[in-house]
Amino acid sequence: MRFMMIVKATQDSEAGVMPSQELVDAMMKYNEELMKAGVLLAAEGLHSSAGAIRISYPEAGGKPKIIDGPFTETKELIAGFTLIEVKSREEAIEWAKRMPDPHGFGEGVIELRQVIEPPELTQDPESQAMHVLVRDLGQQKI
Repeated sequence: MRFMMIVKATQDSEAGVMPSQELVDAMMKYNEELMKAGVLLAAEGLHSSAGAIRISYPEAGGKPKIIDGPFTETKELIAGFTLIEVKSREEAIEWAKRMPDPHGFGEGVIELRQVIEPPELTQDPESQAMHVLVRDLGQQKI
């Protein structure tokens, strides 16, 4: 089972305030623990929404609408993510609880979401095989 730990943005992260060296060290240690346990698939921090682009589809079948950042609704924004593969929902929760406060200011929020797996998408074996191939190619380092 794959889960994404989505780190929500704060006003400070959106303002470009960088985490303390202490927090960076704690996150590096946490990521090393995930790697040693063999559950880490990816972990990335994101730039603020000032350089982001939002593409929306306001009309069914219509052209997409492009909006440049920054975006004001901080509670809806993402500052980073960690993708893990574990045996159970409970294991994912335990790993998420071990993550250091993502912003180091006592206002960090992590949203834990399960990734949809191929059998949930379709029962067609050819489609499932294609999904696995694309996923595996995406995980290879170029």
